[in-house]
Amino acid sequence: MIQLKLYGREYCSLCLVMRDALQQQALTAGFELEWIDIDDVHHLEEKYGEWVPVLADSDGVEICHYHLDQAALDAYIANFR
Repeated sequence: MIQLKLYGREYCSLCLVMRDALQQQALTAGFELEWIDIDDVHHLEEKYGEWVPVLADSDGVEICHYHLDQAALDAYIANFR
């Protein structure tokens, strides 16, 4: 199963919108989503800061940020089929 990480903040409306959209797609698209609140991890807050939300793979390769780029996500998932 493909493992994706969504870095964001609980109070960030863009983050919550992207999280909801990804959670709806996760099962049908064949990936697992891990939500990571960057405010809980100092080095992640320094790394991502105002870039959130950031969708990345398990190796930290960024797929998209700010808004869900469906084409980029679909292309990433297609690499595993």
